Amino acid sequence: MNHDNIFQLKQPEESASDALTELLRNGAKELISQAINAELEELLGKYSEHKVDGKQAVVRNGYLPKRTVQTGLGDVEVQLPKVRDKSKQGIKFNSLLIPPYLKRTESIEELLPVLYLKGISTGDFSEALKSLLGANAKGLSSGTISRLKQCWQDEHKNWSKRNLDLKKYVYIWADGVYFNIRSEEAKQCILVVIGVNEHGKKELLAIEEGYRESTQSWTELLEDIRHRGLTTAPKLAIGDGALGFWKAISKVYPETKHQRCWVHKTANVLNKLPKSVQPKVKEALHDIWMAETRDNAYKAFDSAVKRFGDKYPGAMKCLIKDKEQMLAFYDFPALHWQHIRTSNPIESTFATVRLRTTKTRNAVSRATILSMVFKLAQSAEKHWRKLRGFKLLADVIDGVIFIDGEKQEIENLDSEDRISA
Repeated sequence: MNHDNIFQLKQPEESASDALTELLRNGAKELISQAINAELEELLGKYSEHKVDGKQAVVRNGYLPKRTVQTGLGDVEVQLPKVRDKSKQGIKFNSLLIPPYLKRTESIEELLPVLYLKGISTGDFSEALKSLLGANAKGLSSGTISRLKQCWQDEHKNWSKRNLDLKKYVYIWADGVYFNIRSEEAKQCILVVIGVNEHGKKELLAIEEGYRESTQSWTELLEDIRHRGLTTAPKLAIGDGALGFWKAISKVYPETKHQRCWVHKTANVLNKLPKSVQPKVKEALHDIWMAETRDNAYKAFDSAVKRFGDKYPGAMKCLIKDKEQMLAFYDFPALHWQHIRTSNPIESTFATVRLRTTKTRNAVSRATILSMVFKLAQSAEKHWRKLRGFKLLADVIDGVIFIDGEKQEIENLDSEDRISA
């Protein structure tokens, strides 16, 4: 998909750079903590055969006081663990990643992308540490790196088996995210589902491997979600035009309504047009999804097809495909429209990592990508804002009728709408 032509719906104003900086800072803190623990586990393993009175001689012994390391992203708080040597041989734990003398780093801005995209690869970890500690930094052993990678993979495995009995999601966004995976696994992608609960909080629901975006892959993912406790169907699902997801959700959650993503639809339509005419068609599409009512959206649809249909039939055929599903958002609160017209929660979360994987010199493995996506998404999740107008979610759950985004009282509905209510 050509992202150059994708428009972005306006979101609440905030500094993108500040948000990214905060994301990286929190990611750095978590990543450093995991790496230090991996170092500690390697040390304990090295001396696991040393015994005193039949018990292990070298054991954990709490933590040193917290301290901060000055970085290009600001101060990052770290806390180093301690060990106790019962054999009195003077064995201590000293982190190579954060040695006692370290007060500031060279440039942590370089660290996170390298660690996520290349640092997870054992052979490239020394390069990552140069970004953190400078050119003279000592690298971690391959055993430590392997332990760290396994830790992430185990975290994802446990997370993917968590119980969902108490969960309810009003809206879900779904997409297949493709990365620069090794050639023999080129047809693999990462299937991502994000949901918003009854309190308006966006949460990661699923991150799993998939074969392209096939019906079988999506069905297996959704059935697993249902079997783990999510038996209440979401009211609305938002995604692109990939048929696999829509067939799967119709099978697993037949009550869920479908909303096609306007970002993807716009890109697909514009890709079938000469560049010279794309601005005009883009404006016509804007008139559709920004129409105040469904009837006005229909009129804008007809106007666009009449205006461009003869010269660009392929583009207009793409536009009118799934016409009703493109306008499902009119049956939900107008305050939610900016959230449910697109799959932007997924697109925005993974835009940066997509870009960096595309530019990575060596394609990474499927297992590496999956664990990297999981950890990145977890970090991003901490900064997702509540859904605008989240108090109206209770009405959506209760089945209140919305027409053109406005809540309808029973006495104001015509006979057909009263039956559906």
